Amino acid sequence: MRFLAPIFFLVGTAIATAGETNICAPGAELKKLAGDFVFTEGPACDANGNVFFTDQPNDRIMKWSTNGELSTFKQPCGRANGLAFDKAGTLWACADEKNELWKISPDGNVTVVLTNYSGQLFNGPNDLWFRLDGGLYFTDPYYQRPYWKRGARELGEHVYFLPAGQTKPIRVIDDLKQPNGIIGTPDGKILYVADIGARKTFKYRINPDGSLLEKTLFCEMGSDGLTIDSEGNVYLTGKGVSVFDPAGKKIQQIEVPEGWTANVCFGGPGQKTLFITASKSLYAMAMRVHGVNSQ
Repeated sequence: MRFLAPIFFLVGTAIATAGETNICAPGAELKKLAGDFVFTEGPACDANGNVFFTDQPNDRIMKWSTNGELSTFKQPCGRANGLAFDKAGTLWACADEKNELWKISPDGNVTVVLTNYSGQLFNGPNDLWFRLDGGLYFTDPYYQRPYWKRGARELGEHVYFLPAGQTKPIRVIDDLKQPNGIIGTPDGKILYVADIGARKTFKYRINPDGSLLEKTLFCEMGSDGLTIDSEGNVYLTGKGVSVFDPAGKKIQQIEVPEGWTANVCFGGPGQKTLFITASKSLYAMAMRVHGVNSQ
């Protein structure tokens, strides 16, 4: 099913900037690209700048192409939530329907990568990030779903690391209340994890073996999704988009006229556009900075 979306809708938005540097492009305004979804999540950019995102309750993955065309990439899609591309251009999905981690080929074929940790079912992998060598970090919070046909929760709410080419995940964080959004720096040295349940975001130093050191409070705000830009600023979501510099100081707020902003990523030509999945809609903002985490 394909939709043509040649018209952008300008949305009135207040952009509050702390300091002198605006990370948005001069004169940029928030644009509503598409609507009529149930709940949008998990945006991820491929190597060409196309952005894939989920309409989770409708069990579909959508694609917004660089030429402004909206299409359905895969439906059903295992109730996919968070998405990310690996270096080979394969789309990975947190498949919430059966609490699995999938990879999806360009033609839509699915390989189930993970279903459990040490024989216990995941809660529901939620968000994920690849480091340079292909190692994968993912969060596993617990959100009860009405469509589940499983028993009681078997695991705590943790963060895992899957080394490149391996099939057994390693638990790397076990002391957060409800880990959700996750992103790392492009050099693979720092990992940010949002504890949405505790309303805090932490940063960690990444070891070569995937383990984490030096847990540090980054900011007093949790987040549903995270991304990072070319200047090292970290983007948090929930009520609009809140942007923090690498030191954890809030530098900008992008208001979004929806009840909840779930996630963000950079995409489009040169990754100069910030794509925002917010409730029933997909939004975009032209930026001065650009993205750095596309595989």
